[in-house]
Amino acid sequence: MTESKVDIKELTPKELIEFLHGLGKEKFRAGQVQQWIYKRGVTDFSAMTDLAKDLRVDLEKRAFISDWEPENSELSQDGTKKYLFRLSDGESIESVRIPMEGGRTTLCISSQVGCAMQCNFCLTGNFGLTRNLSAGEIVNQVCAALKDGPIHNVVFMGMGEPLHNLDNVIKALEILYSAKALDFSPRKVTISTSGLVPEMRRFGQYARANMAVSLNATTDEVRDQLMPINRKYPLEELMKACRDYPLAPRAHITFEYILIRDVNDSLEDARRLVKLLHGVKAKVNLILFNEHEGSDFKTPEDATVEAFQVYLLDRDIVAIRRASKGQDISAACGQLKGRLGKK
Repeated sequence: MTESKVDIKELTPKELIEFLHGLGKEKFRAGQVQQWIYKRGVTDFSAMTDLAKDLRVDLEKRAFISDWEPENSELSQDGTKKYLFRLSDGESIESVRIPMEGGRTTLCISSQVGCAMQCNFCLTGNFGLTRNLSAGEIVNQVCAALKDGPIHNVVFMGMGEPLHNLDNVIKALEILYSAKALDFSPRKVTISTSGLVPEMRRFGQYARANMAVSLNATTDEVRDQLMPINRKYPLEELMKACRDYPLAPRAHITFEYILIRDVNDSLEDARRLVKLLHGVKAKVNLILFNEHEGSDFKTPEDATVEAFQVYLLDRDIVAIRRASKGQDISAACGQLKGRLGKK
């Protein structure tokens, strides 16, 4: 039985050193174990041939290595792949592997089972929050997707609000960044938030990653309706946190702006957005609302989207219209879980 054993994938590099120290083993053994697990995909301690036999025996008695396979997956014609993972308690989460230009791949991962933010445009919000994911459950999404090939970028933009699970997200980042483990550069990892201001400040102080803010409105009135978190941390407070956020010299904050027909897609919204972004090193991702069952919101007209984008570009704001991927599968966050996640 593994219930009383430690899952090695739950341990940060420092915690793994401490665990092995408790077994009377040297510090460098932690790096060896990490390399076997994350570089070579080994899930059996007995296969770690450069470890002493007594250490392998001890590890088998006291620990195990979790290894995920998707319960279900869907592959789009454009190469986007959606994974549904069943967790040990019967809950389920999603991850999405997205092909990008130049043969690179981005993996979108989840940080919670469901979400407490209740954003009106988001299907995941309909599920409510069940629980946080552990660091190992976050990391295992990456490990499972790596079996399908290299991953160049990781974005915490799947199910859940990453900063609502801040401690476990930071632990997972330590594993992602470890040179002996998954060896991602912080420049290749992006954390998205709906606007939890105190957690943004704490994350900026203690962790490293690109920051993306889900903005989606230019007035408190509209954002209150779309994103209830705005009632706690309104736009003025959120934008101040963005201006104060510590950025590397060439870094910027990405603002995700989901365009919804006749809600936030007018030229007046574009004008207000320019004013909001004053003083922020920013770029804007324009995302067309993905219509789904149970929502009255609609995708904007192409001409409206183009006018919105051009207005921003003409005022020297980097504004990228993000291409929709996986339209022929359940690629939008929550769709596969909603259809297959409950047995």
